[in-house]
Amino acid sequence: MWSADEASRALGIEVLELGIEAGGPTPLGHARTRMEVGQAMVNGHDIAHGGYLFTLADSTFALACNATGQLTVAAGADITFVAPSRLGDVLVAEARERVRYGRSGVTDVTITRESDGAVIAEFRGRSRSLPPR
Repeated sequence: MWSADEASRALGIEVLELGIEAGGPTPLGHARTRMEVGQAMVNGHDIAHGGYLFTLADSTFALACNATGQLTVAAGADITFVAPSRLGDVLVAEARERVRYGRSGVTDVTITRESDGAVIAEFRGRSRSLPPR
């Protein structure tokens, strides 16, 4: 999936970590990514445009909920912007699946600024696994 993701690649999003956490009745995925805020990503207030933050979180969400190998897509998501990010900031997104139930799941993603660990945004994604083809 990641190798064919042109949108994430065009933004310079890189995968730092990808894995599965065992321990419960259902294995849950997790992922960490990183992206630098470039000139084309800042808005008229000179801060990172929320759409780019959403894309970073959404890409990381996709990695986490597909980590188990089951084809999974987004069913919905929302984001809360906590603090501004600026040109040149390196952002790290960390996603953890919280629960899977039937073919549905919930994944939380936290975006932080790498230099000081400040929380920039919190994202919650709802996923849906597709039936086998």
